[in-house]
Amino acid sequence: MNHEYRAVLSPCIGVCSMAEDGLCQGCLRTTAEIARWSQMNDDERLWLMETVLPGREHQQARFDTLLGERDRLRRVLHPLGSLPAGQAWNHDELVDLLPPGPPVQAAVLAGLVPRAHGTQVLLTRRTDGMRHHGGQVSFPGGRIEPGDAGIVAAALRETQEEIALPPLQVLPLGFLDPFITISGFHVVPVVAVIDPDYVAIPNPNEVADVFEVPLDYLMAPGNLRRVELDYRGRRRAVLEYDWPGQRIWGATASILYNLRERLLGSA
Repeated sequence: MNHEYRAVLSPCIGVCSMAEDGLCQGCLRTTAEIARWSQMNDDERLWLMETVLPGREHQQARFDTLLGERDRLRRVLHPLGSLPAGQAWNHDELVDLLPPGPPVQAAVLAGLVPRAHGTQVLLTRRTDGMRHHGGQVSFPGGRIEPGDAGIVAAALRETQEEIALPPLQVLPLGFLDPFITISGFHVVPVVAVIDPDYVAIPNPNEVADVFEVPLDYLMAPGNLRRVELDYRGRRRAVLEYDWPGQRIWGATASILYNLRERLLGSA
């Protein structure tokens, strides 16, 4: 028996984060395989451990190693096994604008795509008819549902629902700092590597467009504009990027700013 996969003989003791019918990011098994584990015979388990799981690990590693920023990101992000604690980093800025009651817990996928010409950031533009932030550029994601196994699971599930990106083509690296939106969502961004061979299929009910923007452009301080305005009795600042055909602003720009600050702080 391959000792590298002996750990899957018992329940996953790592970070068990998965989407519905997706993969646990700790042991690489699907929800169905974990549920059936105790009913499998020895031959089924051996085939899973020595054939299926190594193949999945190889497929993930194939595109993981293409990301030039991978090791630096792992150093500066909150690790997957340690969720960021405390209030959102922008809470004090929006505290007088937030709706009453506890915030809605949510997760987004800040996906990085390794390309020959440099790393790209995967973004979407929401349909105009969406209840929250309609027509705005955003990361795939949404609220954490009771059936989700955690933050990573919610981000993977929402991404698959929105643009048909399967969990096998996503390798999470860690978390950015939590962020709160004016609509009352407490968002944890999951930074992940995305297989460059992915094919996005936008859900027409939620996503109007899927596109990529160079990470270098988004990380350059000169490309991020700070717009000040008076809103509900206070002078406030809104962050914004100009990108051909798209306006990247608000929560999405602020999450990218948080990523830039973490990366610059590690230089």
